[in-house]
Amino acid sequence: MSDAKATPGPDTYTVLLYSDDIAVRDRIRMAIGTRPALDLAVEFVDASTWEECRIILDKYEIDLMVLDGEATPAGGLGIARQTKDEYATPPPICVVLARAADRWLAAYAQVDQTLTYPLDPVTTGQTIAAMLRARRNGAIPLGTLGHLG
Repeated sequence: MSDAKATPGPDTYTVLLYSDDIAVRDRIRMAIGTRPALDLAVEFVDASTWEECRIILDKYEIDLMVLDGEATPAGGLGIARQTKDEYATPPPICVVLARAADRWLAAYAQVDQTLTYPLDPVTTGQTIAAMLRARRNGAIPLGTLGHLG
């Protein structure tokens, strides 16, 4: 019998990646990685349309959405706003923007965090890790009307 204590594994979270472009989803996935921090692991679910996002949100527990702000025809900012408006308990949302100047639009869309292209893996990992830890600790995403669950 060993006296060593078993160290718990990382908490695993499900992240929905949205972009109409699979290459963009792959770049975002690579920037986040499957382990954005030692205490966190990520499983990804992909969507290429707003309708796919809705189906995934209705069927599964999504811990975080990462949306491409440059996607067409439905951009990440529009999907973020619709998600916040249509779901009583939306997950936190991060939108990847082409221009930092568009952060005011993200604020209007009730986006919890933004990242800008090109994605820096260190900044991206730190941002996603902070969002997932906040979720784990009970932080209420913007647009949730003050309650979870």
